[in-house]
Amino acid sequence: MATYCLTVARLQEVNQEVYNFLSSAGAKYGVGFWKPGSGIIHQIILENYAYPGVMLIGTDSHTPNGGGLGAICIGVGGADAVDVMAGIPWELKCPKVIGVRLTGTLSGWTSPKDVILKVAGILTVKGGTGAIVEYHGPGVDSISCTGMATICNMGAEIGATTSVFPYNHRMRTYLEKTGRGEIAAVADQYKDLLVPDEGCEYDQIIELNLDELRPHINGPFTPDLAHPVSEVGAVAKKNGWPLEVKVGLIGSCTNSSYEDMGRAASLAKQALDKGLKCKAQFTVTPGSEQIRATIERDGYSKILSDVGGVVLANACGPCIGQWDRRDVKKGEKNTIVTSFNRNFTARNDANPATHAFVTSPEIVTALAIAGTLDFNPETDYLTTPTGEKFKLVPPTGDELPARDFDPGQDTYQHPPSDGASLKVDVSPQSNRLQLLEPFDKWSGNDLENMVVLIKVKGKCTTDHISAAGPWLKFRGHLDNISNNMLIGAVNSENDAVNKIKNHLTGEYGGVPDVARHYKANGVSWVVVGDDNYGEGSSREHAALEPRHLGGRAIIVKSFARIHETNLKKQGLLPLTFSNPSDYDKIRPDDKISIKGLKSFAPGKPLSAVVTHSDGSQETLELNHSFNETQIEWFQAGSALNRMKQLQH
Repeated sequence: MATYCLTVARLQEVNQEVYNFLSSAGAKYGVGFWKPGSGIIHQIILENYAYPGVMLIGTDSHTPNGGGLGAICIGVGGADAVDVMAGIPWELKCPKVIGVRLTGTLSGWTSPKDVILKVAGILTVKGGTGAIVEYHGPGVDSISCTGMATICNMGAEIGATTSVFPYNHRMRTYLEKTGRGEIAAVADQYKDLLVPDEGCEYDQIIELNLDELRPHINGPFTPDLAHPVSEVGAVAKKNGWPLEVKVGLIGSCTNSSYEDMGRAASLAKQALDKGLKCKAQFTVTPGSEQIRATIERDGYSKILSDVGGVVLANACGPCIGQWDRRDVKKGEKNTIVTSFNRNFTARNDANPATHAFVTSPEIVTALAIAGTLDFNPETDYLTTPTGEKFKLVPPTGDELPARDFDPGQDTYQHPPSDGASLKVDVSPQSNRLQLLEPFDKWSGNDLENMVVLIKVKGKCTTDHISAAGPWLKFRGHLDNISNNMLIGAVNSENDAVNKIKNHLTGEYGGVPDVARHYKANGVSWVVVGDDNYGEGSSREHAALEPRHLGGRAIIVKSFARIHETNLKKQGLLPLTFSNPSDYDKIRPDDKISIKGLKSFAPGKPLSAVVTHSDGSQETLELNHSFNETQIEWFQAGSALNRMKQLQH
């Protein structure tokens, strides 16, 4: 409890002006505000707002967490949410449906997390793009409601639009335990509408037998590199990945339920009973104030602390890089295991040499106790201080607390009945908050002779485009946070990060610095990228920053869904090579002109005239997915600009 209180108090101190802004904005516009310490929004939604059959959008890629309650919850960028709040219809290209048929029963060391870890290995980080994943089959009933939420949550890592489970008795029990028995009764009444239609067809079917599914661990550096826990040690040795587990981290929006914490605590207690503590550092992040209070009341927090764990604030924390890690130096090769959902390079601790693996809380706990990646708890033994060898018994834990949930501290601020006279609190001198200025509208002409700011090589997630961690303190100040733009992307010219050539001066500099120099000199620029550009977080700053610093187009082999839409919303041109191999034709010192904008229309390709430094030219065909409304966003300069035009 002391750790929790000190952490939240520190958060209050450091972030007070941001909380004041959010509180005052909510009060003025009649919106409730969950204060710091409330927890991660996805858990707040599951505990309070999601219900079977609801359609909900949220400004985070892990919004699909609500699919664990039979809801259609879709992650979007902030501008999409603005549309909805303004009463404008929200639109989405009709997705395909991937069916995952579950048979058998989860048991032993296998957990709900292993379902999505296995599916990620099958579909990869882009295999779910443009699709809803619908889980069904007799195996569903062996998974708890919060376990289903875990699976849907991490569906973001396969690029899925969302994931959903059919309504069943597990959801009904969860609704009743969280004070929503009336909703459960209505869901029971309309159950036939909340399950797959008989004889329905899917665009793709994946079959998973839960009786045969083994515990998995995915990574490093990408959440779709799947390994059975029994094999990861050998793979690590072969690839030179560090075997010593430096830190084990459980919690996050993906795995911080009462059941998760209970199962982890059951393993911790076995170790304590034998006189053992974790060999690795061990952190515990409750997903909500309700979970924190309940696991503290029921003794789980004490067990996890006694085994060596540190209970952190109810927040995203290390999952998004909010971790002041000091046990290794930046650049030092090391291994961590987490129950999070993402493990992109440097995401958790800003160290590109950290090998991060994602797995279940149970496996994280076991590996933290053993201290090594090649420990298989299903077969391997631990040694007590007296030399006795013993095996961990498979984890157990109650799905829901027997004594109901303890709500903990009241952290919700209700909106006033009338906030019209209130002011939104933003200081003009703030370096963390800055009111947005409208972007410039399209000139009416083709975009001529733009420089290539950077040609990105390989994976480029929104973490590469707009890093999280300490940078998040500037998320309310566009100019300041733009100093992280593309600093994690690999430059194809020299395989370096944050080192590109300024073609006006001939010198090399950081990506944001060069972009600012181009903007100051009236030079527009483009980014060229690889496959699945912008995967990962729905982080809207990854679209705002390029627009703010003078970018006009992002030309890649393929996009992740949310990022592509975010770019459109900010008046940028997200374009794809008609022939993906044309990526190889672009040189770092090329000039690119985008032609065809005067007749810009849905389904009609644009073209890029590429002028090389030797004077030769090539014309490449570029595809786009703009519809008529989205073209109006581009022409107005952004979706917000277009919204303002329509008000007059």
